[in-house]
Amino acid sequence: MPKPTYVANVTLFDGKSIRKGQGVLFGTDGIEWVGAHARAPKGATAAREVDGAAKTLLPGLIDVHVHLQFDGSADFEKESKELTSAGFAAIKAMNNAKRNLDAGVTTVRDLGGMGGASIDVARAVAAGRIPGPRILAAGRALTVTGGHGHNIALSREVDGADAVRAAVREEIRAGATTIKLIATGGVLTPGIPATFSAFTAEELEAGVREAHERDLPVAAHAIGANGIRAAVLAGVDSIEHCNQLTPATAREMVARGTFRSPTICAVRGILDHADRVAEYAVEKARQIEADSKKSHRTAIRAGVRPVCGTDAGTPFNPHGSAPQEIVFMVEWGMAPLDALRAATANGAELLRLSDVGTIEAGKRADLLLVDGDPVENPPALLGRRSVWHEGVPV
Repeated sequence: MPKPTYVANVTLFDGKSIRKGQGVLFGTDGIEWVGAHARAPKGATAAREVDGAAKTLLPGLIDVHVHLQFDGSADFEKESKELTSAGFAAIKAMNNAKRNLDAGVTTVRDLGGMGGASIDVARAVAAGRIPGPRILAAGRALTVTGGHGHNIALSREVDGADAVRAAVREEIRAGATTIKLIATGGVLTPGIPATFSAFTAEELEAGVREAHERDLPVAAHAIGANGIRAAVLAGVDSIEHCNQLTPATAREMVARGTFRSPTICAVRGILDHADRVAEYAVEKARQIEADSKKSHRTAIRAGVRPVCGTDAGTPFNPHGSAPQEIVFMVEWGMAPLDALRAATANGAELLRLSDVGTIEAGKRADLLLVDGDPVENPPALLGRRSVWHEGVPV
């Protein structure tokens, strides 16, 4: 049995609130004790001690929107065409999974990729065969014929409520542990508006109902206002991107408990490298940038619960960017504590994971230790770090 670890005299963000002068004792069996360092239990003396002075201990971060088979290269469509086999896709997913783990992201949700490659990588991580974060994988995202993503390897085209229902069943049969519905156009598909509405209400409801019958969370890619509202009314669990959120739909999200994943890293990755990304994508990103900031403020005012999703794998949006997404959420107006909750406790709740997301006795020991205090200085998340996954140092 490996020796347990005790982080001493640390500032603790437990997923809900922040306290100074704390201690946390944990091992591979989980978190054993949390409390004031001055009252450390006897077991702490036999543990490997880590000095937490001037540092903050957080739950391992949760990124609810990644594409493990994509590296974040300038040409997303070209990279997709290079995914010529499931084996190659799996190798890329393995490498990018490890990048997330190194950055302190101990749980990710993969929202679309070639075949079942990400599902297989998720199984390999769970079996302890390869290093990586806990992975929930959607298999292939579902889009309408000619809709967003039809031209790249991460989607399958379906039309009609029965076809959507069958596609959800098939992805689950292949091992999917979450489902993604593409409810509008997108930035990275040429030739279609980013904001047009795709699936009908009946199609969305069929997909949601089928996934919820198996207690699996459903994510909706939704940029335009009409598509966002349709997905919310259909009962999806999270809106990804959510760039044109109206106050009325925000209130509906609050009433239903729908989460919002703003994926600011995806917009910034394109616009901050406009000279190297396809012109059509840059133009669409520019069209929605102001809407994105406005929607962020609308969601905050209404009390919509945020989660942290980066859309990692899109242009200049590398894996392991969850700390940067937190910083962006704060820069766009979110309180630091709320942004940290988005990347921890809220993400766990969205993904139906009861044993991660907070630092409490009995939970899994997914932990991130950073220099400084990210509540007072969010960029502290971008600096030096120590990471434990299931109690094992990364």
